[in-house]
Amino acid sequence: MDLYEVLGLLVAATAAGWVDAVVGGGGVLLIPVLLLTFPQYPPATALGTNKIAAVMGTATAAYMYQRRTRLDRSVLVPAAVLAVPFGALGALSAASVPTSYFRPVIMALLVSVALFVAFRPSFGVQQTATVVTRRRRITAIVLAGVGIGFYDGVFGPGVGTFLIISFTTLLATQFLESAAMAKVINASSNLGALAVFAWQGNVLWAIGLGMAVGNIAGAMIGSRTAMKKGSGFVRVVLVLVVTGMVIKMGFDQFA
Repeated sequence: MDLYEVLGLLVAATAAGWVDAVVGGGGVLLIPVLLLTFPQYPPATALGTNKIAAVMGTATAAYMYQRRTRLDRSVLVPAAVLAVPFGALGALSAASVPTSYFRPVIMALLVSVALFVAFRPSFGVQQTATVVTRRRRITAIVLAGVGIGFYDGVFGPGVGTFLIISFTTLLATQFLESAAMAKVINASSNLGALAVFAWQGNVLWAIGLGMAVGNIAGAMIGSRTAMKKGSGFVRVVLVLVVTGMVIKMGFDQFA
């Protein structure tokens, strides 16, 4: 690797860490950079190497958030525990499930999310009087830990967005609180997936650990920015990131 490639990976990792800390979706930035930098390796290696940076970055963001943000641990702890094995199960399934199967469905979901958030200005920004029942909590645990945890291991784009929308809808939290909880689940599913990719030999450890430095820096800046500016800022970034993910996946699917 030459100096420009190293700098490019560090910049991409830092930007991905910032995006991941605010709303998720950093892998959409970092994985294409890895694929372009190391065309001699299979896509699974890019996914596995990205997971090193993602684990470090999301864990850092989770730590930063929990210091200053209220977290519903009755949901968060069991969902995080479930996300580890189901993230690993998703990673085991990644090689046998073509990503082309996921893209159209995920694109449709992301477009729906963007439109819903754009046309509901108060959603996730203002506190609501919704009663959070036991059924809602159980649904949030299963959806986040099992469903989204598995999806993170097998494909990944939009995980942070889906977690934020799920928590905001089911637990009546604001976007900032939902983003804080999303980081914990995302770190857990990333850890499970990383274990599988490492076992398969699909991790470039030196590159991944180097990118983790940038990802951690981006996560620290992103989480501080989100906590300072609040849920309204997270809402705007969410719509912008979702739009970018839809464009990127559309290009991959139809180009």
